[in-house]
This record gives sequence, C-alpha cells and structure tokens, in this order.
Amino acid sequence: MSALTDVPGAVVDERGLRHVGSPVAEQRKLASGRALAPLGDRRVISVGGEDRLSWLDSLSSQALTHLVPGVSTELLILDPQGRVEHAAAVVDDGETAWLIVDATDAEALATWLTRMRFRLRVEVRERSDDLFVVGGTGAAVAALTTVAPAWIDPWPEVSPGGWAYARVEPHPGADRDWAEAIVDAAEHARLIDAAVGGEVALAGLDAVEALRVAAWRPRVGVDADERLLPHEMDWLRTAVHLSKGCYRGQETVAKVHNLGHPPRRVVALQLDGSDNILPARGDEVRAGDAVIGTITSVAVHHEEGPIALALVKRTAPEGVPLVVMTADGPLAAAAETVVPADAGATAAVPRLPRLGRRRAAE
Repeated sequence: MSALTDVPGAVVDERGLRHVGSPVAEQRKLASGRALAPLGDRRVISVGGEDRLSWLDSLSSQALTHLVPGVSTELLILDPQGRVEHAAAVVDDGETAWLIVDATDAEALATWLTRMRFRLRVEVRERSDDLFVVGGTGAAVAALTTVAPAWIDPWPEVSPGGWAYARVEPHPGADRDWAEAIVDAAEHARLIDAAVGGEVALAGLDAVEALRVAAWRPRVGVDADERLLPHEMDWLRTAVHLSKGCYRGQETVAKVHNLGHPPRRVVALQLDGSDNILPARGDEVRAGDAVIGTITSVAVHHEEGPIALALVKRTAPEGVPLVVMTADGPLAAAAETVVPADAGATAAVPRLPRLGRRRAAE
C-alpha cells in the first residue's frame, strides 16, 4: 500500500497533500475534472438514529427535518449571540446524516453534539479513524466507490430560506463545480496507489483553496474568528434558513438581517503580485493610516493571480486603494465588495408589487 509521500512530486504536511509540484496547473486539472484532491484537512462525523434530522434541525441554522436523501446542504452551529461556532456540510442517505467538517473543528463539534443528545434516538460518531474525504468535480468524484452520497456544494446558489447579500452577477462562484466524497480506507488506498502508478492525477490542498477563495466561498476553519456572524461572510446564502423554527442564535440572525447591519463585511482582494509577497491570515488591511480589517484567506489563482478574502469594518471606504501589512512589508491591494455596507435591514426594504398586479390596479 502506497502513501501520499510516494506520489511523484508530492509535498505533504500535517494537513495532508499540499501539492504535487505545480499548484497552478493542479487548479486547472481540478476545475476541469481531470484530477482528484485528497482532503486531509477534512473529517467525517456520522449521525444515525431515527431522530437525527429533527435533532440537527433543532440545534442548527439549517432546516433539516425533511431533508431528502442525497440532497446536499450545510449547517452552522451558533452561540447564543449568533456567532459561528461550527460549520458542516450535510448529506443524508435515508439512515445516516453525514457531516463533513474541518479537521480542526471535528473533535469539538462531535463532543458538543454528543453532549446534546439527551434521550433522543441519535448516535454520533467521529470517523477520523476509518473514513476519508476526496474532492473534485461532481463527475470526478462519481467515479469513486463511496460510503455515502457525494456532497455537492450548493454555493453560491441561494438555498431555500436563504438570502444573498453579494450583488455581483454572475457570482464568481457560479461556474465552480465542487463535490466531496466520503470513502473508506480501502478506496482511499486504491486512489493513492493509482496516483503513484500514474493512472490518476491528484491535486493538493493549495489548489483546492485557490478555487475556493476565488469563488468567495467561506470556510469556518480559515475565515471565522470568535465573533463571526454568518451575515458577514454572505453565509445566509447556503447555511441559514431564515424562516425555520427556533435554534440557538436565531434572535441575533433575525435582528441583524431584518433590522440592523452586520458590523463587518467580507471583501475580495486582488493583491499586487510584482514582488512575490503573500500576506498571512490575520495581517492588517489599511485604508490610508486607518486599520479597517484583517486577512482571512490567501491564495494564488491560476487566472486571477494572488488573491485574498478579508473581513473589514462595515464603514470601511469603498473604491480606495488598500494596503496589507505583511511580515515582508506593505502590499498594495484593490477590493471588490462582496457583502455591501447596507446589507441587512431588510424589514425596511419596500416590497414592490408584481408587474401583473400593478397592471391590474391600473
């Protein structure tokens, strides 16, 4: 049985396969369905039992009670103040709900879910020892032998009950075809053996992240801090159902969306690549002398070059040159608005009559 380090050109760290020699070329292969990515920075939590969906519904931001087997969605676990604590991709097979989570969040989420079982008919298992996650296009992962239906990323389509803040059309993530498959140890080993033998092309986590950042797709293990509200990352699109029943943090979600504005907002940055400098997560973003936010995600995209996501103050100026303060010196950046400054306060938005009704009134 081969290891990832046996794959030609492989660079592996504690998170998994970073790349196989050319992260930029790997992005193109991954996006076109010609490569698969072992996602060593993901983990699987299985939730079985008759009450699993209604129970997850009661705990999370997503409406899950009537989730159809094979349909993909995602959920957030919020604290009482509406701040994001955990996130999970979710797909159900009719008997088990499968949650794909960031590796850094898996143990904490599994422990919290286990504590919340009470006397309900649910069984929570953290499956790091026997299950693996592989990513790619929907068609690419369909060639794998899986233990559950593949999770097809709904981003950036607005899910039922969701809401979009970004107004750019088409959305940068509209053409991103992304799926994640859960496989057992034998299938994972077969994939690696095939890659070592040159039968299958692999892409690393650097390529996966570049495609994600270019699509403005939030990720809890990277883009969230201890005070993140889902509104700030435009996460109401796919992870929040605004008209579902009560859950922890719902009051804040509703108040910010209907009556207020998120205190921060995500922007997409195009970075100056002339000096080959990349910022790090947490680096300050400045407009003039004022610190307006921090970097959350950074990547080098095969078409856009060096890019980043940043959380900035709601009142941060738009259309002005920005500077990112890196360890190697200041780096020029230009921002594109993702979440606008006036996001929220939807209760004050007048509802225009439909054209047919307007004509009838005339």
